[in-house]
Amino acid sequence: MSSFVVALDVGGTSMKGGLVTRSGEIIRTDRRATPRDRGPAAVVATIRSFIDDLATAGGGAPAGVGLAVPGLVTADAALYSANIGWRDVPATDFVPLDVPVMLGHDVRTGGLAESVLGAGRELSDFLFLPIGTGIAGAVILHGEPYGGNTGWGGEIGHIPVFPEGEPCACGQIGCLETYASASAVARRYSTRATSSAAPVTAEQVAALTASGDPLAMEIWDEAVEALSLALASYTLLLDPSAIVLGGGLAEAGSLLSVPLAERLGKRLAFRDAPPLRQAALGMSAGMLGAALLGWRAAGFADAGITWSPDVLKTPRVA
Repeated sequence: MSSFVVALDVGGTSMKGGLVTRSGEIIRTDRRATPRDRGPAAVVATIRSFIDDLATAGGGAPAGVGLAVPGLVTADAALYSANIGWRDVPATDFVPLDVPVMLGHDVRTGGLAESVLGAGRELSDFLFLPIGTGIAGAVILHGEPYGGNTGWGGEIGHIPVFPEGEPCACGQIGCLETYASASAVARRYSTRATSSAAPVTAEQVAALTASGDPLAMEIWDEAVEALSLALASYTLLLDPSAIVLGGGLAEAGSLLSVPLAERLGKRLAFRDAPPLRQAALGMSAGMLGAALLGWRAAGFADAGITWSPDVLKTPRVA
């Protein structure tokens, strides 16, 4: 059997790939653009080419392939993705090699990595909440991601938190994602600032909040309020041992976590709030989760249990 798997994290803008050994050593990483403007067939072809090139760089066929992809996913097929446009693509269509392959939902695969390797390593049940362009959660139950009856479990970004609020792109009103995603924070500040102001990023809004800018502080407070409402409901339903915050907005650190913990604690008046943790794996979570899927596809259900965090932090970039 080969000593490595190919791991690929497919996003709407770019793909992050790597070769990961049985002991968890990342021996190569690479990145390519996702050509979604050319249609789903072009994206599938690019994935096949990327996997082939990574395998060639490793010196031969991998033991398995793990893929983290967006949309509605099973282990054997990418059923639907609004961002990319594909429907009912078998896992084997992504791989130009005769090796085992396993697919996973992008956020749930990142949650799997945080569960086995990262901030949830010793936890049984927690919520992995990456706050980026959008918001989706990975519900981790007994150490494994839970997708629900139809695979849509974890869509916490579309919990309506302000029923009389702003319309969401999903068609609902007042969704969490409309107020607390990184893109929403940037958009809401830019549209309410003076007409001559240039568009800003969520990182800039965070910096303005820290410096005492009144509008930024208001936008930030509304994002924290929205998060506290959604997380209070989640906590009361599933009683997680922790909430692991990831994604770009979580990079604000205590600027987000301190007021969010305080607000969440006040909402849960009769019980303690679960602790908030910073995700440990950053932008590598999806690729590392895909590596776990690749080794599981190859027959190693215990992949990652003995992997060293020190090894995971030092990939050799191609």
